[in-house]
Amino acid sequence: MNSIYFLITVGVLLCGHITIAGAKPLKVFILAGQSNMEGHASVKTFDYIGKDPLTASLLKEMRNADGTPRVCDKVWMSYWTGPYDGSANGEGLGKLTTGFGARDNPTKDGGKIGPEFTFGIFMEKELNEPILIIKTAWGGRSLNTEFRPPSAGQAAGQRRAQRRGARVELGRWKTRCPLHRRAEMTSRPS
Repeated sequence: MNSIYFLITVGVLLCGHITIAGAKPLKVFILAGQSNMEGHASVKTFDYIGKDPLTASLLKEMRNADGTPRVCDKVWMSYWTGPYDGSANGEGLGKLTTGFGARDNPTKDGGKIGPEFTFGIFMEKELNEPILIIKTAWGGRSLNTEFRPPSAGQAAGQRRAQRRGARVELGRWKTRCPLHRRAEMTSRPS
């Protein structure tokens, strides 16, 4: 039961602040999970969002006026993932746009989105501050096996890999957000 609470806590969001003297803090959001966090919505399906009056306004946020996918100028992505067998885990980097969904190759645009895309769009709009999203997600995993908590014995590598990926990225965030190379991290999660 504790492992489920842990996954919900981590999967929903962990937020820290990174501050530059005289500038707004860099907001850091960690999104962690399994296949739903990876994201399997193909960019090709975006037109369907516009056909429903309830979601048409969302499509306008997701695309530029010329129909190309939006690129968020104040949101950077670090996406830790890999194939099911763990043979080629790696990291995708860049400004937030489409393509940070499920990927066969962690460093290549997969043509899909996950929750990071609209989350980042609306956080940028709401906060109007620089944002770093660290996403760690691997599909095809079991809560009973790969995501077992250490207290259950034989702790699985997937949770360790997610924590390790987030720690590594937090240690290298200055290289991910070029405008914030001189910032310092504070340790007040919110």
